[in-house]
Amino acid sequence: MSTLPIIAAFTSYLMDERHFSHYTARCYGADLRQYVEYLSEEGGIEISDADEKSVYEKVAGSATAAETGVAASIGPNTITRHIVDATPETIRLFLNHLGTKEYSSATMARKIATLRSFYKWAARRGITRTNPMTAIRTPRQAKRLPKAITVDEIERLLATPSDKDVLGMRDRAMLETLYSTGIRVSELVGLNYEDLDETGEAMRVRGKGKKERIVPLGTHALAAVRRYMQLVQNDPRCAGWWKDDGINKIRPLFVNKHGKRLSSRSVRRKLDKYLIQAGLDNDISPHTLRHSFATHLLDNGADLRTVQEMLGHQSLSTTQIYTHLTTQRLQAAYDKAHPRAESA
Repeated sequence: MSTLPIIAAFTSYLMDERHFSHYTARCYGADLRQYVEYLSEEGGIEISDADEKSVYEKVAGSATAAETGVAASIGPNTITRHIVDATPETIRLFLNHLGTKEYSSATMARKIATLRSFYKWAARRGITRTNPMTAIRTPRQAKRLPKAITVDEIERLLATPSDKDVLGMRDRAMLETLYSTGIRVSELVGLNYEDLDETGEAMRVRGKGKKERIVPLGTHALAAVRRYMQLVQNDPRCAGWWKDDGINKIRPLFVNKHGKRLSSRSVRRKLDKYLIQAGLDNDISPHTLRHSFATHLLDNGADLRTVQEMLGHQSLSTTQIYTHLTTQRLQAAYDKAHPRAESA
């Protein structure tokens, strides 16, 4: 199914005004398309982009629907009309339909969040008369503690990539950087050559919502990045990777064998390879290194606010979940060591 104009307008809004990543906006769009397919099947409506072609131009602009008359222009037998006329009962029936598919609670929560954001946007634009999501509650989710691995496991993983060739050293530098800074894998692949501050031992990182922050880069990670850069600059096969010709001012730091910016998926594949070589759990992901970074800092007495800033969390409550891991470790150590810790 092609993307409806109203969905295209909404996803454009997410990226252009809310600064969502392309991936997140695409997920929201996929959730909405599933909702549209449900409405189409239930209403017996054949989706026709031609019937709704004018909607995009009117909805995508900065003017509200009241000013453009877009609401009145939506035909009575179009799927867009069914979308904007949805009631809380429509939403509940759709959620019941999703319940038959045995989605996880997290997936269900995301789909509800998509509809909530969509109808809030539509109501603000005057595209809908009411917001049906105001009567819908998001089910409570059980809090899942983030997974962290031990320092010994981190050391085994980081020592696995070769430091003798460019690509091996690149992989070691990437893993060292992930653990040293706690940045997201999307932030890692978005790093540019110019973001590295060798003198200040730090990196400039662009996070969610295009917000920039400076994160410290540990001695081991900095040494790995320097070694990687040295191998690149001394290898004739890598000529032009970071050449500043006065035109190409944006130079990706971590690149593939063709000198192009690495993707998040490529980083995951590289990590999977080294997990096997190191004999570690294959459930470990790049995000596990971020969790481990935060947990190990708090274990060693780091201030929660400082960790929040380094992780780029907007809310302190998001960072506080890592304190639960620290408390669990303290409790486990107490139960193991104290002679009267065990209950009678």
